[in-house]
Amino acid sequence: MHSLSLLRVGAWMLAAFAVTALAGPGLVAADPDAQLDPAVARWQPPGSSFFVIQLTDGSTLLADHVQRAGDQLIVDRLGSQQTIEASRVTNLTASGVSGRARFPLGSDRLGRDVLARLLQGARVSLAVGLSAVLLGLILGLAVGAVAGGFGGWADGILMRSVDALLCFPQLVLVLAIAALIGPSLALVVLVLGGTAWMPIARLVRAEIVALKERDFVAAARAVGETRLRILLRHLLPNALTPALIAAALLVSDLILGEATLSFLGLGVQAPTPSWGAMIAEARDSLPVAWWGAVFPGTALALTVMACNLVADGLRDRLDPRQRRSTSTVVASPVSPP
Repeated sequence: MHSLSLLRVGAWMLAAFAVTALAGPGLVAADPDAQLDPAVARWQPPGSSFFVIQLTDGSTLLADHVQRAGDQLIVDRLGSQQTIEASRVTNLTASGVSGRARFPLGSDRLGRDVLARLLQGARVSLAVGLSAVLLGLILGLAVGAVAGGFGGWADGILMRSVDALLCFPQLVLVLAIAALIGPSLALVVLVLGGTAWMPIARLVRAEIVALKERDFVAAARAVGETRLRILLRHLLPNALTPALIAAALLVSDLILGEATLSFLGLGVQAPTPSWGAMIAEARDSLPVAWWGAVFPGTALALTVMACNLVADGLRDRLDPRQRRSTSTVVASPVSPP
């Protein structure tokens, strides 16, 4: 597929996810944390619908069918029929009750709406992924610019530190930090961003070292510009494009990292919904309640695919070496058989 097509498809998918996540409360009226009647609503399949009976004591009951008979309500609930005094019901109508609870994508083990939690989880996953990659990009640019721009002992210390950190598997390092400090949303962003900057730093350092040999840098030195001014004005802007491409590639990894931490109980904590936590809650009930894990898993897979499409499209469009290699392949004549 053409690079521009990849970029457009991925961008449209990400835009659709972002708009849906932001507009979630307006699209779905259900509260993602509401447990109306867990005894009835637990693991209901997609498309389920119930009558909502609101009682004067503040509790809520769900029923398959409600019919008013004078001063009483005849309620079909949990496979049996029971009666409730009409004076105890606050949402009473002439024929029954006014409220309805619908579960378009089913409900989870606590009777919460999967669709509402899925949309709320999209906001969490996208926010964590983008915040963590922004943190990693800032740290990577700073470390790589200092190491490549000033060289010498600064370069040696910083790059050997990066090499030492890269010796540890990222997932193990993230799990160790999260287990020691304690799970929270801010910690997830800090841990993921704080372990994602090393490849960006190495890339920026390599780009700056290569750019220092170019003629425009020699011309800047000839007119008396300082090393810091050359770094900030000439070297760092030219090294920004590959850093942005690398950061775009990292977004999907960080979203998966957040889902992994939440799945293991070290990420976003209940009752805040997260795709990884939703999958973890549904894994034991997968044979009988597939929707609890399939829908958040599908959303996670589509989001990661969209991020990768955008990153590949950006790399093909912005990386001059990629453009040159592509044009060379296209322009090369086909040898006769």
